[in-house]
Amino acid sequence: MPELPEVEVTRRSIAAALEGSTVREVQLGKPLRWPLGCEAARLIGRRVGNTGRRGKYLWVPLGPRLGCADDDAGGLLMHLGMSGSLSFGADLPPAGVHDHFEMLTDRGRLRLHDPRRFGAVIWSDSLEAHPAAARLAGLGAEPFDPQLDPARFHAALQARRTAIKPLLLAGDIVVGAGNIYACEALFRAGIHPATPAMRISRPRAQRLLEAIRATLAQALELGGTTLRDFRDAHGMDGAYQHQAAVYGREGQPCVRCGGAIRRVMQGQRSTYWCPRCQRR
Repeated sequence: MPELPEVEVTRRSIAAALEGSTVREVQLGKPLRWPLGCEAARLIGRRVGNTGRRGKYLWVPLGPRLGCADDDAGGLLMHLGMSGSLSFGADLPPAGVHDHFEMLTDRGRLRLHDPRRFGAVIWSDSLEAHPAAARLAGLGAEPFDPQLDPARFHAALQARRTAIKPLLLAGDIVVGAGNIYACEALFRAGIHPATPAMRISRPRAQRLLEAIRATLAQALELGGTTLRDFRDAHGMDGAYQHQAAVYGREGQPCVRCGGAIRRVMQGQRSTYWCPRCQRR
């Protein structure tokens, strides 16, 4: 599943090319998780703004249609689901059976490829209006938000009895630490994944917050993680998977202590950790 680094890598690979372009045509394939929410023709003639991101959602702002004085601005809230990816270019090949949304602009074609169709493209008048507001409600702080300081992070952990690994995956305290990155951040911080959040001291909470930021920053630098089918909008694979210290390394020696990496299921997700380096 594309996580925050993959979504941000995607955003960076389309934002500059899309900004200032004009929508010429929109084509829909098979239904996605949620309907578009407007007639496709309503998007034609709009100018694209600067693509943003909130959590694992992309926001593609669209101005009023040219020549429509009463038209309101809005945008497209996009989610890549379990297996989705965006591509952008002036000479993309013909759409395939798993291509379910295309937006042709005067600079190129933006295409959503999603074999499992858990992704979405939704029209919303703004991020604060329905339906975007409903989809974004409950998201935690962005990991690099300077207002998310160690004291605030520790206080949020103190209010929760949940084991720290599934709590990070929930994303209601801080977004971005998906399964791979949560495993890696907990290893960096030396925290056992089953440790109740409320038992994490303030110094350990600070180490964990720093580890989350360092892990995500490294993933962004390496273009995200490609385990199966993630590509950026120009078709480039991510490379973080080659740097993972624990994820996917069950039975292999720990890069720190040489002990065997273990795997356990937590909330139907695989958790990898080192029993020697990560203690409760």
